[in-house]
Amino acid sequence: MPDITRCAWATSDPSLATYHDREWGVPLHDDRALFEFLILEGAQAGLSWTTILKKRPAYRAAFARFNPRKVALFGEEQFAALLTNSGIVRNRLKIRAAARNAQAFLAVQKEFGSFDTYLWPFVDGKPLQNHRRLPGDVPARTPQSDALSNDLAKRGFTFVGSTICYAFMQAVGMVNDHLVTCFRHKELL
Repeated sequence: MPDITRCAWATSDPSLATYHDREWGVPLHDDRALFEFLILEGAQAGLSWTTILKKRPAYRAAFARFNPRKVALFGEEQFAALLTNSGIVRNRLKIRAAARNAQAFLAVQKEFGSFDTYLWPFVDGKPLQNHRRLPGDVPARTPQSDALSNDLAKRGFTFVGSTICYAFMQAVGMVNDHLVTCFRHKELL
């Protein structure tokens, strides 16, 4: 796409541009995809999104294509293998959090029928349409991400602080935080 304007964060790497153009901010309602983003956003804590994006294929292989039922059953043997997998972030706490979050995810699905049904009421069932002009206008957290973070933590999830939750909400399209100058902003209204 010649002569298009993207959000500034998506211009430094071709993989970021592709992710930005095709996925970021698109409303997701598929539980498997929501679980994937929940795990990836937690893995990203303290790292760049580019790092996680480049490791995404390895994450999919290592975490059973983000099947929460399979990840919930991970035990010591799987944890040990994951800690030697150079394709993912080899952080013991983040790896164990994925299994714990899978168990909590399944409990939410059982209670609500789907994670999607649980999740979207935090934004009244439809994406929040923001009209931000500058990168500095985009907050790191919001009252909605605070509420989601608190509720997830009460349900046993880990690596779900408000900043992680807001990044998750942006990624899965619960908020449209494309800058108004970005070509994707209008496409996602």
